[in-house]
Amino acid sequence: MGKRVILIVLDSLGIGGAKDAAAFGDEGSHTLAACSKDEAFSIENMKRIGMGCIPDALPYDEPSVRGVGAWARVEEASMGKDTTIGHWEIMGIVSPKPLPTYPEGFPKEVIEAFEKETGRKTLCNRPYSGTEVIKDYGQEHVKTGDLIVYTSADSVFQVAAHEDVVPVEELYRYCEIARKILIGEHGVGRVIARPFKGEYPNYERTSNRHDFSLLPPKKTLLNILEEARIPVFGVGKIYDIFAGSGVTDYVRTSGNADGIEQTLGAMESRKDGLIFVNLVDFDMLYGHRNNVHGYAEALTYFDDRLPEILSCMQKDDILMITADHGCDPSTPSTDHSRENVPFLAYGDRVRPGTDLGIRKTYADIARTIGDYFGVNTTELSGESFWKEMRAGK
Repeated sequence: MGKRVILIVLDSLGIGGAKDAAAFGDEGSHTLAACSKDEAFSIENMKRIGMGCIPDALPYDEPSVRGVGAWARVEEASMGKDTTIGHWEIMGIVSPKPLPTYPEGFPKEVIEAFEKETGRKTLCNRPYSGTEVIKDYGQEHVKTGDLIVYTSADSVFQVAAHEDVVPVEELYRYCEIARKILIGEHGVGRVIARPFKGEYPNYERTSNRHDFSLLPPKKTLLNILEEARIPVFGVGKIYDIFAGSGVTDYVRTSGNADGIEQTLGAMESRKDGLIFVNLVDFDMLYGHRNNVHGYAEALTYFDDRLPEILSCMQKDDILMITADHGCDPSTPSTDHSRENVPFLAYGDRVRPGTDLGIRKTYADIARTIGDYFGVNTTELSGESFWKEMRAGK
């Protein structure tokens, strides 16, 4: 058995407290606290590892809870609050500039180039809810074949099309065209294919979503591990977020339950390397839809499944749990929120009861994983805390 790290990103599970939250319009946002007030909320396993020990992660003190793992509050150093920048930072890249966003829609030259290359006209071209945009523009799209193009507060160019009007593979080809157009000053983090099906007014998005991401601007921990012949297995959106760079194998998932099953399968079949997991339902289904109860239920579901993951761990495994940004479902905004995120670590190689304090960047996680695998990560941002949390030091 070789060394393994199972790194699970609970997409959007912020814990408030960002010093610059007001600058992002997110003062007072606290995703975990909002969920903890719901009757469905129960995360006893995560609290046991250390979530209950992170100051102000939960809106009440639990002096009886002593973490059996290691824990930290982690600040985001990058100028952004989106999935792409968050994951890049977790893997060692701090982004000093935010990726471009388009609150007024995409400029004329972008849309004209896209229409010329695809041979189709476009509809909408402004920030919109993904479920509302197909309700409001779906009929016209079905009638004309024009593509629904929209964005959000994130750095995304989204293309929605009915699967009976535009076959999924053709939609993917259109998104690849958009990806080639959207570079340089218009280099959005992700171009996203958003296929849907059904009849008006009951259109619904399908599971055939696909993200076409911007390549990371420089080397990440994933590339360093790949060069050292240490396998990286992505579960969920990981391959898409990094545009495949440094990911040696991957599987896409249909939601959190499937993501957990795929993680368990990877722990059974893959004997070394990094298993890098994104569980997207927290963000996509509940945070963006201001569904506090659904978010709380999803956290409880993950926590209920956590013992299965722990039972599959070997002596040289380290489980790490973190997040990439916030998305407080209790605020009027449906967008991501600028928040600190939790970090939990557990395993035989982790010293029980280790308070890692406040970390200044998500990139500390990359440096720590690199230290554990014995690779040189000096070109990455952040500082390793491996020596602080390793057992038997």
